[in-house]
Amino acid sequence: MIALSELLGAPVKDASGVYSGRVREVALTPADDRLYVSTLIVRTKQGNRLLPVSDISSLNGGIKASSPVSNWLPDDAEGLFLLERDLLDQQIIDVHGRKVVRVNDVDLHSEATNGHIKLKVGSVDVGARGAVRRLLKGVVPAVALKPVLQKLPPKSIPWDFVDLIETDPARRVKLKISHNRLAKLHPADIADIIEELAPKEREAVFQSLDEEVAAGALEEIQPKVQKSIVEGLDSERAAEIVEEMNPNAAADLLADLPEERTSEILQEMEPEERNEVAELLEFRENTAAGRMNTEYLSLDADATVDEAIHVLRNFEGSVEMVHTIYLVDDEWKLVGAVPLVKLVLAKGDDKLSSLTIEPLISVHAGASDREVTELFDKYNLVILPVLDDNGVLTGVITSDDVISLLRAKL
Repeated sequence: MIALSELLGAPVKDASGVYSGRVREVALTPADDRLYVSTLIVRTKQGNRLLPVSDISSLNGGIKASSPVSNWLPDDAEGLFLLERDLLDQQIIDVHGRKVVRVNDVDLHSEATNGHIKLKVGSVDVGARGAVRRLLKGVVPAVALKPVLQKLPPKSIPWDFVDLIETDPARRVKLKISHNRLAKLHPADIADIIEELAPKEREAVFQSLDEEVAAGALEEIQPKVQKSIVEGLDSERAAEIVEEMNPNAAADLLADLPEERTSEILQEMEPEERNEVAELLEFRENTAAGRMNTEYLSLDADATVDEAIHVLRNFEGSVEMVHTIYLVDDEWKLVGAVPLVKLVLAKGDDKLSSLTIEPLISVHAGASDREVTELFDKYNLVILPVLDDNGVLTGVITSDDVISLLRAKL
């Protein structure tokens, strides 16, 4: 293993054994390979030159190349990710530790293959060892520095657990920097990570996340940060993310934005999602109607278990909404509720009306936040239907909504 800080500045000899320069940079070509170093940039008397790692025959006592310096091309960093410039002292996302950390050094692994050297990025050093190594390099002799470093506990992150942050959209595309690893985390973990980043870095991450993943994370982020992120995105991208959010969360977010900005995002949304969110924006925020989701499962009171299962299979709403199926009459008035657990235990031809629970708990659309939370507490609810003045089912409130409400008041 060799540290990046040790490799930088190392002397380089060409195929004839003549000293040719020193290592100025170590580069990856992410579009081709994210793991292996592709090139060393060497500072020579003729200017910076590109030495392919495939032309390195030895690393002992400095770098020995298997080609003459005349074959090394002039420096062109196009498409290259430079480990010192782009990684040292930069913030990265540790997807395993679910946090943002700063890089102090990079550990490279050398592999000898057919007389040539390959350099693989093994891990990034985020602890004191890397910081001390760089700080004392050239100040303390290597022989004296080694025992000092051995006393410091290693603190590194495997390269496979690292997500890079690139704020320049053009470079992000060119270098094929994505956040596929980050996207696999729970939305709440993604939200915590994003809240640690600077505004431009947050926007960069959101630009590269899948709309569904970005929407889930955005729902978990603090309202002030939510607003900042959405205001930094172009209207089309913001609309794509808002469309994937739960309608009530989307309405809460848009209600906090300037009216002009809200109108721009609504205009870019698909008609169905736009109408759903626009309808919720008309309700007062601190009421049951202002907190409710308009995505829920409902069926005619005469429906069977088989019909309910078919509806469940085709439901595209969030997981929380499948907890209960609501039964309505021809005027959409609520007449019953069937928990999912009863559905699973019943026969296919059983009527849903025979599986309803009592008492049927609901709340009026104009009920206050206090009334809503008291009902959840009193009856240990997971989901609560919201009715208008005529008893028509207009939406549902989930326990997640109540938790978010209570957190906001802490």
